[in-house]
Amino acid sequence: MLIKQIKKLQKTEIKDKVDNGLKEFKKLGSKGNKEWFSELCFCILTANSKARTAITIQKELKAGGFLNKSEKEISNVIRNNKHRFHNNKSKYIVEARKFKDIKSRINSLDEVSAIEFIVENIKGLGYKESSHFLRNVGYENLAILDRHIINLMVENDLIERPKTLTKVKYLLIEVEFQVLAKKMNMSCAELDLYMWYLKAGAVLK
Repeated sequence: MLIKQIKKLQKTEIKDKVDNGLKEFKKLGSKGNKEWFSELCFCILTANSKARTAITIQKELKAGGFLNKSEKEISNVIRNNKHRFHNNKSKYIVEARKFKDIKSRINSLDEVSAIEFIVENIKGLGYKESSHFLRNVGYENLAILDRHIINLMVENDLIERPKTLTKVKYLLIEVEFQVLAKKMNMSCAELDLYMWYLKAGAVLK
């Protein structure tokens, strides 16, 4: 059922949106530390919160704001956009400045090593958000197991619904996602965009 739904989408204008999204990820991947740090902050914002308002906040603050504004100023922008956890997220963003050279830090690492570095060093980012960041800067083979993706996998009997999403459980589900991507001759990044569209009705980064 899921495979048929995605193949049907590939024959619509959604394919162009997905293809454009993948091109944007590659384009961002070719940029420097400043742009990568902005995307890292965006992914801190998305944790347990809406991607749409995180995009709005990122556009408002821009890379310079993430790098230079005070914790209070960032908190106010987050709160004014009615985005959740404004105090924690502004604190995490300011603390993440220790890694404002994030591209230089991880650019030579493979996907597994890169994600472990981020999870271990950047507060506010777990495996899902770290994978989200890496996908957005051009890494293609990591799953972003948010509620939309997990729900769709459960509904299509690809996995059992996890009671808690531990590291081990996350990585096991990621393997199932990678198997599905391979079966469809897609990268995980491409499959994620199609599956997210099926649940959310939009192609967002």
